[in-house]
Amino acid sequence: MSHENKECGASEHVEHQAQQSAANEYSPDTERESIHDSEEEFLKTYDAGDYERPSVTVDMLIFTIRNEEQKNYRKLAEPELGLLLIRRGGHPYLGQWALPGGFVSMQESLDEAARRELQTETGLDNIYLEQLYTWGDVGRDPRTRVISCSYMALVDSSELELQAGDDASEASWFRVEQKLIEEKRHIHERGRITERRLQILLSNETEQLSAIVETKEQVEGRVRSSKLSLVDVQGIAFDHAQIIHYALERLRSKIEYTDIAFNLMPEKFTLTALQKVYEIISGKKLLAAAFRRKMADWVIETGEYASSAGHRPSRMYRLNPERENV
Repeated sequence: MSHENKECGASEHVEHQAQQSAANEYSPDTERESIHDSEEEFLKTYDAGDYERPSVTVDMLIFTIRNEEQKNYRKLAEPELGLLLIRRGGHPYLGQWALPGGFVSMQESLDEAARRELQTETGLDNIYLEQLYTWGDVGRDPRTRVISCSYMALVDSSELELQAGDDASEASWFRVEQKLIEEKRHIHERGRITERRLQILLSNETEQLSAIVETKEQVEGRVRSSKLSLVDVQGIAFDHAQIIHYALERLRSKIEYTDIAFNLMPEKFTLTALQKVYEIISGKKLLAAAFRRKMADWVIETGEYASSAGHRPSRMYRLNPERENV
């Protein structure tokens, strides 16, 4: 046997022994033990500073129905949809109006942070609260990378106790309106594209804020995509005009198939007042007879009547607790 063949044979023998040794060392049992041990060691030495970490906040959309007093006593107070905003007391956006909210601490969940902020701003902690959407555009906050989870709360205004949070100089209710400016629809072979431009108006006794948002919804086959962008904004901080638009659309959609609107009502109410709330949210007039038929299973009579100057007493109703949402 040549010297070259002897070297080749020796090399194969060493390789075979190494493979056999590896097979003996990493049996299924020892492999599981090794993985377990290595994970424990990994967690002991893990350094969260190895990766950049964005800040996380919650933003609160607190809606209520408020009554605008009329000068003529024979006219009923006109209800309107109100949204709570806070005037920022510090940079960024010093002096502008924003949704109430705050940073999530390391020891609380998103829902816990939302309820803490809600209680801080309104004094309430047992009301309707719904998680809406997570906002994560890279440049949405000039301070640092901030991801925000938005929540919608619906409250009866008679129970509220407003107070501004730590970073706010004041808190105020704003009347909310959203108007469709323009809509374009293009039908193509595989689907459609719908583009809408809307104006958001927010006003209180002394100020008026506004924003224009554009939405683009594209349907191609079974795939549906949407895009929301802010075109112009006056007096509203951060990307909160987009968040307000999203909440209004969600609220408008959900009143069609859930009892969500009842969270804006006192425990006892008239059907006329309830219909007005539906009209305010939907943005359209409703026929009284049709609305009463729709609400027949949703409400029950209390046997009480509401009276006001210059008007006949009206029956009072409450939500039927046995009525189930669709």
